[in-house]
Amino acid sequence: MTKESSHGVRSAGVHRVVVIVDANSNPFELGCATEVFGLRRPEIGRDLYDFTLCSPEPRTLMRDGFFTLTGVADLEAADTADTLIVPNRPDVEVPRRPAVLDAVRRAHARGARLVGFCSGAFTLAEAGVLDGRRATAHWQWADSFRARFPSVHLESDVLFVDDGDILTAAGSAAALDLGLHIVRRDYGAEVANSVSRRLVFAAHRDGGQKQFVERPMPDLPDESLAPVLAWAQERLDAPLTVADLAARAAVSPATLHRRFRAQLGTTPLTWLTGERLALACRLIERGESRVEVVARRSGLGTATNLRTLMRRETGITPSAYKRRFGPEAN
Repeated sequence: MTKESSHGVRSAGVHRVVVIVDANSNPFELGCATEVFGLRRPEIGRDLYDFTLCSPEPRTLMRDGFFTLTGVADLEAADTADTLIVPNRPDVEVPRRPAVLDAVRRAHARGARLVGFCSGAFTLAEAGVLDGRRATAHWQWADSFRARFPSVHLESDVLFVDDGDILTAAGSAAALDLGLHIVRRDYGAEVANSVSRRLVFAAHRDGGQKQFVERPMPDLPDESLAPVLAWAQERLDAPLTVADLAARAAVSPATLHRRFRAQLGTTPLTWLTGERLALACRLIERGESRVEVVARRSGLGTATNLRTLMRRETGITPSAYKRRFGPEAN
């Protein structure tokens, strides 16, 4: 890792992601950030991000002394970030360094996007940028977080929270969910799908899904939803209903609902709508501009329904989505 960026020389005009690494930082979430934002994407044909690691000191001992990080940029690099990922670590009761908190405050003041993975929400809250805002953190620290930061609206039973310019994720793999959500927000569903394929990770798990979902005991018969999910994904343009999914799985709708809750942390209808909306986004990105056609081919039915769902889930209309992510935008 060079001190300039993961790509050696900073790419002009490319969104810059900077990760602050501090003493006892978690290697897993650092790895997630590197995988999503730090790798070249030859399969896409362009760099998505300019990626830099920085630290307040030349040698940073990672969590539990697993390894020492050296050779990264100093903390001043945080002042150049378009997106700043703040430190996260297991010792949540230990105050963060004043220099790190000041860097977070400066980034927030100049309009940079702030991201906290797992216990990174504690760093953001200590910096004072989460007051009155929505956030999440790993469920095991929810009580501690609420006691220390009562002015923050903690949502402890979700994978991640997108509160505009501040985004937070629950523990471990939810960092990948949030990372892919950010890529999707920046570059659209097609690019996010490409990144997820390289990660061999689910392209889209909605942020509102539960952090912790029940798992069947090993001695139960196979109740995996994978076959019915794959079957439905090939027929999204058809008038599929929850009853159709249940019939395909050879269970009652109530049983199917329980399995979705247990295995995916969501409902069959929410999952089906999310898959259809993702397909609609991909169709628009590939050049289909007729909203009626997009709505029909994605199974969303009407242009009005498509517009309503896109505005709710992406914050923009189909026409605005096309201008931002369609073929002419590349």
